[in-house]
Amino acid sequence: MAKPKAYVLDSWSMMAYLEDEPSGHQIADLIADAHENGIPLMMSVINVGEVWYIVAREVSEEEANNSIAEIQHLGIEFVDANWKLTGEAARFKSKHKMSYADCFAAALAKENKASLVTGDPEFKQVEDQVRVNWV
Repeated sequence: MAKPKAYVLDSWSMMAYLEDEPSGHQIADLIADAHENGIPLMMSVINVGEVWYIVAREVSEEEANNSIAEIQHLGIEFVDANWKLTGEAARFKSKHKMSYADCFAAALAKENKASLVTGDPEFKQVEDQVRVNWV
């Protein structure tokens, strides 16, 4: 039996979800579908931190904490940045003009043969190495 595919969510997709943007509804549907079908959902802790600082800067630290609690409540696994993941992210950063945080999302998707869920055009640069699920 083939290993089920997984989804990696980046900070772009989580911000769209949290801010109730039109693409956020697609992300909500994808999360519900993943739970229904037993498909793992993951985020790098680097991208989780990015969500936190964006919300803290735009609203407040309390709201940032609430946003992270909401993401955890969605059943998204927070994946720590060990050296293997960090090395792959650094490799992406050395070859592409992407934010370092985005490189962690790409590295996590590549490492897990997962689909990266995003609408961030920066990821067009790595579509030859990472499966991207555009929203």
